[in-house]
Amino acid sequence: MNWGWFEGLLRAVNVYSTAFGRIWLTLVFVFRLLVYLVAAEKVWSDDHKDFDCNTRQPGCTNVCFDHFFPVSHIRLWALQLILVTCPSLLVLMHVAYREAKEERLREIQGDNYRRIYPNPGKKRGGLWWTYLLSLIFKASVDLVFLYIFFRLYRNYTLPRVVKCELPPCPNVVDCFISRPTEKNIFTLFMVVTTCVCVVLNLIEATYLIGKRCHEC
Repeated sequence: MNWGWFEGLLRAVNVYSTAFGRIWLTLVFVFRLLVYLVAAEKVWSDDHKDFDCNTRQPGCTNVCFDHFFPVSHIRLWALQLILVTCPSLLVLMHVAYREAKEERLREIQGDNYRRIYPNPGKKRGGLWWTYLLSLIFKASVDLVFLYIFFRLYRNYTLPRVVKCELPPCPNVVDCFISRPTEKNIFTLFMVVTTCVCVVLNLIEATYLIGKRCHEC
């Protein structure tokens, strides 16, 4: 999957972000996106191929793997990163809408027109609400995925051996996960960085609301 457009998106959003927002962008780009692309995808590339069960019963290994890994970590993280960065795209679209509106007024009224948005990227009016709601949405998405991971993989960890007794397995069979320790380390790393991102989003939202209340 090509993630190049994420880099351009995050660079553009950085222009309109607060200090907390820039820290959040750095965490997402360096500690989540790059770790995902460089290391995590390779760690999980052999999860199904090297999932071994001590039985030769046809279909047993596939059924057990599907039971213990209903959704791959990699696919969940990819979906999470897409949903987390989409609100930033809405902020850029709002700024682009303001700039386009200013350009239309300039074409109609000439260079001496009265500007509606002297600084289109300044967080005032509708853009302030768009930015605030984007922070709440990003924090909510991360919290939802943390809950999903916790429900699917208890305590965010993978056991070295799992016991499976689902049909068509003839009896209780032992199944072995490939590189469970390495996968647990990466999982905990992604969970911790996600929690830090949630805290930064909440701090930035509180900062925006406090600043607006102070100005009022």
